[in-house]
Amino acid sequence: MGLNSMDKIIAVQKNPANIRNVCILAHVDHGKTTLADCLVASNGIISSRLAGKLRYLDSREDEQVRGITMKSSAISLHYMHRDEQYLVNVIDSPGHVDFSSEVSTAVRLCDGAIVVVDAVEGVCPQTQVVLRQAWLENIRPVLVINKIDRLIVELKFTTQEAYRHLQKIMGQVNAVTGSLFTSKVLEERAEKDKESLREDGDQTYDWNAGLEEVDDSHLYFSPDQGNVVFASALDGWGFGLWQFAEIYSERMGIKADVLRKTLWGDFYLNAKAKKIMKGAQNKGKKPLFVQFVLDNIWNLYETVLVTRDKIKVQKVVESLKIKVMAKDLRHSDPKILLFAICSQWLPVSSAVLSMVCDKLPSPLEMSEERVEKLLSVGTKRFETLPQQTQELKKAFLQCSSGENAPVIVFVSKMFAVDSKALPKNRPRPLSVEEMSQRRELARMRHAERMASSQKTTEPLEGQSTATVESIVTQDSTSGETEEQKVTFIAFARVFSGVARTGQRLFVMGPKYDPTNGLRMLPGCNLDSHEVPDVPHLSICTMKDMYLMMGRELEELEEVPSGNVLGIGGLEDFVLKSATLSSTLACPPFTPLNFEATPILQVAVEARNLSEMPMLVRGMRLLNQADPCAEVLIRETGEHVLVTAGEVHLQRCLDDLKDRFAQIEISVSEPIIPFRETVICPPKVDMVNEDLGKQQKVAIIHQDRSAEALFVDPNGLVTLTTPNKVATVSVRAIPLPQDVTDLLERSSDLIRTLEQANMSMREGKSLDISHGTFEALSQLKVQLGEMLQGKRWRGTVDRIWAFGPRRCGPNILVNNVESYKRPSVWQCLCRDEKPETSGLREFDNSITSGFQLATLSGPMCEDPMMGVCLSLEKWDVQYSSPSQQHDLPNDEPLKLTQEVPDASAQAQIVAVGQQKGRPEPSSVNCYGPVSGQLIAAMKEACRLAFQAQPQRLMAAMYTCEIMATADVLGRVYSVLGKREGRILQEEMKEGTDMFIIKAVLPVAESFGFADEIRKRTSGLASPQLVFSHWEVISSDPYWVPTTEEEYLHFGEKADSTNQALKYINGVRRRKGLYVEEKIVEHAEKQRTLSKNK
Repeated sequence: MGLNSMDKIIAVQKNPANIRNVCILAHVDHGKTTLADCLVASNGIISSRLAGKLRYLDSREDEQVRGITMKSSAISLHYMHRDEQYLVNVIDSPGHVDFSSEVSTAVRLCDGAIVVVDAVEGVCPQTQVVLRQAWLENIRPVLVINKIDRLIVELKFTTQEAYRHLQKIMGQVNAVTGSLFTSKVLEERAEKDKESLREDGDQTYDWNAGLEEVDDSHLYFSPDQGNVVFASALDGWGFGLWQFAEIYSERMGIKADVLRKTLWGDFYLNAKAKKIMKGAQNKGKKPLFVQFVLDNIWNLYETVLVTRDKIKVQKVVESLKIKVMAKDLRHSDPKILLFAICSQWLPVSSAVLSMVCDKLPSPLEMSEERVEKLLSVGTKRFETLPQQTQELKKAFLQCSSGENAPVIVFVSKMFAVDSKALPKNRPRPLSVEEMSQRRELARMRHAERMASSQKTTEPLEGQSTATVESIVTQDSTSGETEEQKVTFIAFARVFSGVARTGQRLFVMGPKYDPTNGLRMLPGCNLDSHEVPDVPHLSICTMKDMYLMMGRELEELEEVPSGNVLGIGGLEDFVLKSATLSSTLACPPFTPLNFEATPILQVAVEARNLSEMPMLVRGMRLLNQADPCAEVLIRETGEHVLVTAGEVHLQRCLDDLKDRFAQIEISVSEPIIPFRETVICPPKVDMVNEDLGKQQKVAIIHQDRSAEALFVDPNGLVTLTTPNKVATVSVRAIPLPQDVTDLLERSSDLIRTLEQANMSMREGKSLDISHGTFEALSQLKVQLGEMLQGKRWRGTVDRIWAFGPRRCGPNILVNNVESYKRPSVWQCLCRDEKPETSGLREFDNSITSGFQLATLSGPMCEDPMMGVCLSLEKWDVQYSSPSQQHDLPNDEPLKLTQEVPDASAQAQIVAVGQQKGRPEPSSVNCYGPVSGQLIAAMKEACRLAFQAQPQRLMAAMYTCEIMATADVLGRVYSVLGKREGRILQEEMKEGTDMFIIKAVLPVAESFGFADEIRKRTSGLASPQLVFSHWEVISSDPYWVPTTEEEYLHFGEKADSTNQALKYINGVRRRKGLYVEEKIVEHAEKQRTLSKNK
């Protein structure tokens, strides 16, 4: 990059009023990167003729091969608008659903967004997603309707048809924005009226009341407001209404402001009266937009592409007062000539950048609502934050770069670059003095070589040659090492203050609490080298700072507030995203909103086992470099990579193999996640015959004595520990679906509830914010409203634990009559003291057994979901003489405050031995009582689960496919073959495209996108997003029992059971026993030879 351009950019960086931070958002293949190329070409970084072909911001090789963007890239552009210099920081983001996490990282750093929509396809699924992401981050969007040339060349629309089509697209985009606005207003209205509704339960609520009071006119896209550009980025042209308004105001003598308001809409020109009138549609007149704008563009396309009339082309060029090179006029491809004319007449870069400068906000115009949302972590409200934290709001709004302004930087992601791409390692041009020095050295070496060749001593010559070769080898080796090294750069933005090279800042972890920080370190100094002893807080040094210029980086010494930058040297302090600040009062920013959930898992291992350390290091680097990827190490020791989809998985594996680990790896088949659940007993059998009172009782195959295990007809399982000390009775009940969904959504809240209860039992105080307290209270109320009926009466207050991992969608309920356990909601009673004395001994063992059982169910060792396990009996008896020695005679079991674990039990036994008590062999025969109780509880829960109708739950994708009518049947056949279910099919108005919405099991989705493209010759492309968990209706262990089932399915019933197939696949992968027949009907084997 030229020094002149760098100087201009650095100068504008100090003026936040003229800075625009924007990201380009769109559905896949709607033209984001082509538009970005046009903007980059306006700064002379690439040739305008290469715009759309070079894809400058797609710097990865796989991006160029696939033709899609996989990572967000930033570039800073200088632009002169109305005699003022502007700095536009453009971030190009991916459109593929697998990489929507990259969109989230880009949106957080920006103040505005350019939403690109294809003129033919209109609003697509990912368009709605990116609009929602922009809305959630409170950034203002503008609209670019791209690929208008397709309406002329492909669809052959007339100007009137094109105008109506563009109006429909505008309506679709505004409908999405309107729905987002409506939901927000209604939520705020409901929040305000919540208390009044509680006081007066019979009050009638008017849902339209809030909508009428709020002005939403500025939210919508309309060409007359100047926030819409019509473009064809591939042909290099684009325009806003203001450009044609200025052109025609000079010719017609009408004010430009009047034309701006009337060029779009139902207006026409009365030629006789020379006035602009309303009612073009009713009077059959051409709207102004058609007459003055579209007709001209359509005529130009027809002249250049269809008729190829050279005389007319020459007239057009002269009338537009532009210069076209002779070689373009003579070129055999008319597209070259069209690009040459359009890019000078209506350059798309000027239209888009002018709209960005006029309509999108600068960092100084950040809204108060956005600032409060950024600083309010979790359920905390801005008003509940410390006073010093609330004062930071002024620093955000003022965007001050003063000496006293606190430095606040947000890192949205970490990305990896090769060390040779850094400015300090980049080869630089040699100066005249360096060139003369090298020339002199070369002459001296040549003279030495000639002198050594004349000598007769060959050993010396060989030694010198070997020395030179070793030096060259060392240089090349060091060069290769330098090339292989990967450096991490933080993708960040300065929200306040001035970031400088070498500056030390606090790194706020996601759980950092500014209240604790200010209390524990009231006068902490960043210059001290001691690391503060505050939870989730560390100190880092910003070693290098860079201006991101697409594929290149430029070094900077300081970056003022409001700018986007890259920071080096943070790889040891920041994993994926973080908040950096010079003040302890700054809280961590709210987490990024990721639309795609990582669901696709594979196990990875090194081909050569000696290279496992390199694989572990490579997966750690991959985890840091990708905002959405997750790296896990399972209990079995296998390294698992979790990604959002197949394309994302392939990119991560390529990065792991070629960049981070640089070894050959072996990848398993995709690990398919399942959940296990129980359902209410079905009322009909497999042939839809009414079962009546005939219920099929589950058969439990267990190698246990009749004394240890008892199962009653209602599904209550009673199990005794091996030493006959404790007995537990457990029943499994299916939870309602809405309760399961609520528990799954509220996992973070439940985790907070568990932490609060643990702190209260240990006698510690855990500060719960007012917002968290309200959310927990609301969760309890919602559970109470959903669990209605005789069966669930009082269940919410008797919840013992949630599981698995203490925050899952299963509950353990205490129905033991003799045990009044403290409520799990006791932390909500702030005025009352916690009831710790009511905990029974071995209470923790029951909880641990429940957690283990829900973590690995009996079907295929996958977690349970939507199961309520009711503990109805729990007796502990000390009957053996050896155990009676440990307790006073005839004294019942005492209730203790603290829960003993296995180690405590071992200590009790040891104390008894020291006191000289007898130690019969039966005491330690079965191990500690707590361990036996954990095992018994786990087994009882699993057996109670098996006593009910069991079902497998599959992860489901929501699949949206755009296809033409010709290939609709092929799409349906592929979906049907893969167990897909069609939800909706609708035709897009004005096109021959159909939008098909379906659900597809994740287990059947591998290779689905490739098969769809192959079967439809590329005319259909699916978008897969994880949606929900769905129960597979078929019973995995079903066998025919009724006469009708025997008649329908046959005696063998050997038709494929999909659920059993999934279960056997998972069990086989985990090394569990699989019950299957190796040879079936052996007596009917046939020889291979044919009968002659």
